[in-house]
Amino acid sequence: MIVRIAKATDADRMTALLNEVIALGGTTAHETPMSAETVQDHFIDGPGVLSSVVAEAGGVIIGWQSVGWWHDDPHIGTFVRPGLQAKGTGAALFAATLEQLRTSDIGRIIASIRADNVPGLAYYARIGFRDIGDDPGFALGDGKVVGRVHRRFDLV
Repeated sequence: MIVRIAKATDADRMTALLNEVIALGGTTAHETPMSAETVQDHFIDGPGVLSSVVAEAGGVIIGWQSVGWWHDDPHIGTFVRPGLQAKGTGAALFAATLEQLRTSDIGRIIASIRADNVPGLAYYARIGFRDIGDDPGFALGDGKVVGRVHRRFDLV
């Protein structure tokens, strides 16, 4: 596995992975498939992006992670190919993210995780995020209440 900084040329492959995760449901608050242009702007090199890394195996993007400004805080999003979770990809992505952010003036990272996303909650706890709040009434677009847990990782 190779972990590296994401490039604009990764947008199509990152989008395909994200849209696969969205289609499966249950592990992301994103509900609508995105275009490569949107992924590039929001998660790779747009003005609000602070860090963006991908994990590749055999030339295939098997995961990606991005930190960017959302609601005045640096928020993280992590997407790993279904079936490959909990095998070290997320930890490798986070190590690369930390490397990128340590030279910035960002002092914290926020993760907002669906409360019903058990693997996501376990991942962020495992890499050192701690609970700072919750939103038990968070609902998806169809009205289904899934709740949300907010966690923080301090860089300093």
